Amino acid sequence: MSSKYKVGEDAIPHFVTFSVAGWIDVFSRERYKELFIESLKYCQENKGMVLDARVIMTNHVHLIISSNSNKIESIVRDLKKYTSKQIIKAIQENNMESRKEWMLNIFSYTGKNNNNNKEFQFWKQDYHPIELNIAEKIKQRLDYLHENPVRSGLIWEPWHYKYSSAIDYYTNEHGLLKVELL
Repeated sequence: MSSKYKVGEDAIPHFVTFSVAGWIDVFSRERYKELFIESLKYCQENKGMVLDARVIMTNHVHLIISSNSNKIESIVRDLKKYTSKQIIKAIQENNMESRKEWMLNIFSYTGKNNNNNKEFQFWKQDYHPIELNIAEKIKQRLDYLHENPVRSGLIWEPWHYKYSSAIDYYTNEHGLLKVELL
């Protein structure tokens, strides 16, 4: 899919955003966030992804990532493909998911209207990579990413949100995943 956003130098941190198709609040459920965290960890350990910052919101994810050994495009492609399958499978198998039929219908409808998919489409196609090649851009995107849960009313302080790297930046503690501080 063509986009005005293009990955620059892979070793330079990039701000990327993944949005759930239909802006469905999938990540309001703990299990689905955990699946995404597990996939990020796998990409760190096996795909050469350097994770500088992250936040998982209810219907989208912001990351700041880079890689010295792999293409960001390849990492993002694999991450989105894998998490899409895993989260849809988890939804299908979750007998307690009250929104199961509704979510699967939207993912199915979206997938059938996109030639890139066979059945379901979980993520919107693009991920808007923005190269963070100057300190001002890095600070602006880090602040935006970490303040996202505060602006949405989920928490009072950025470092209180479990699914964010803010704790690593604002305190001496560490979050769920290892991050390389910028």
